[in-house]
Amino acid sequence: MAHPLSGANLGTLFTVMGRSGLPSEVGAGALIGLAALARWPFSVAEKMVLETKLPALEDMPAPVFILGHWRSGTTHLYNIMCESRAWGFVPPVATGLPWDLFGLAKAFQPLLESALPEHRYIDNIPVRPDSPQEDEIAIANMSEVSFYHAIYFPRAFAENITRGLFFDGCSTAEIRSWRRQFAYFLRKLYLHQGEKPLLIKNPVYTGRFAMLREIFPEAKFIHIHRNPYDIFVSMQNFYEKLLAEFALQSYDHVDIDETILTVYDRMMRAYERDAADVPADRLVELRYDDLDARPMEAVEKVYSALSLPGFDEARGVFESYLASVKSFKKNRFDYSHEAAAKVEARLGRFIEKWGYERPGSRQGEGARHEGNAA
Repeated sequence: MAHPLSGANLGTLFTVMGRSGLPSEVGAGALIGLAALARWPFSVAEKMVLETKLPALEDMPAPVFILGHWRSGTTHLYNIMCESRAWGFVPPVATGLPWDLFGLAKAFQPLLESALPEHRYIDNIPVRPDSPQEDEIAIANMSEVSFYHAIYFPRAFAENITRGLFFDGCSTAEIRSWRRQFAYFLRKLYLHQGEKPLLIKNPVYTGRFAMLREIFPEAKFIHIHRNPYDIFVSMQNFYEKLLAEFALQSYDHVDIDETILTVYDRMMRAYERDAADVPADRLVELRYDDLDARPMEAVEKVYSALSLPGFDEARGVFESYLASVKSFKKNRFDYSHEAAAKVEARLGRFIEKWGYERPGSRQGEGARHEGNAA
C-alpha cells in the first residue's frame, strides 16, 4: 500500500494503463496490481452490502466546497474548519481505501496510520490519522478520470491533465461514470463521518463549479485566491515533488512551467464564467494573504457570509489549532525576473483583477515565504 494507487479497483487500473501505458517501475506496478486483485472480493462485497444502506445524494445535507488553485491556502482553511468536528471530512484512510472504507480499512487502519508520512511531500504540513484530505486521491482510485493519473502515468501527462481537470476527450459515458463514482464516494463518506454535513476541499473542482452546482443545487462554496507569482513558483515545487515520489513512468518530457500557466488560466476562466451568477449567500471569496495574516477574521467571514452555524461554539478550538501551528516552518522560494515575466505575460488579467503586484526584488531576485499555502 506504499503507492496511493494501491487502493484502486482493477477496472480503473486496466483502463488507465490501457490509455497511458504500463508502469516503467515494474515492481511498484506489480504490487499495485496485486493489492487491487487481493482486495477485489472484499470491495465487491462491501459495495453490495452498503448499497441499500447509503443515503441518496438528495437526502444528504448539501456539502460546502473549498475551492482555489493548488497552493492558495485551501488546506490551511480546511484544517482550521475541520477542528470544530461539526463537519464530515475526508480522512487519510478514505483516500487510500475508498472502496473498502467499512471493511478492510477498519481492519488495517492501525497499519495504514503507522505508514503515514510525518508531513506532506510538497510542504511541511503535518499529517495525522485524522488530518483532513482532499478527495482527488480517492477519486483516482475509483475512476480513470482524475488529475492524479497525470502524476502516476506521466507518459500521457498532457492527456491525463486535460481529461482529469476539464474532461477533454471524455465521452458522455465516461463523464457519467465519474459522476457515479464521485456520488458513491460522498455517500459512503457521509455515513462514515457520522452523517455530518460534508466539507470538501479539492482544487480540481475550481474548474467544475457549474457541474457541482448541478449535482448539489443547495451547495455553498468558498474560493481562495493567491498572488499568481507565488502560485507559479510554489507549483514548480509541487509538480517536482509529486512526480519524483509517485510517477510510475519517466517524466523528463513534462513541461512543468507551461502546465502551470495553461491550467491556471483555463481553470480560473472557467471559475469566473460559472461563478458569475452565484448568489452572495452561496459563495464567499477570500484572499490568501488575509487568511494567513488574520485567520480568525477570515474564518468568521466565511461563517457569516454563508450563514454557517457553529462559529462561536468552535472559536476556542480554532484558536487552539492556530496557536499549535504558529511555529510552522514555511517553505521558501526564490523568484527570478524570468519567472515573474512568464506570469505577467500569461496571467496578467488575474494579477490586475485581484490587485496583486510583482514580488519585491533584491539584487535581481526576490525571496518570499510560502506560508500555510496548500
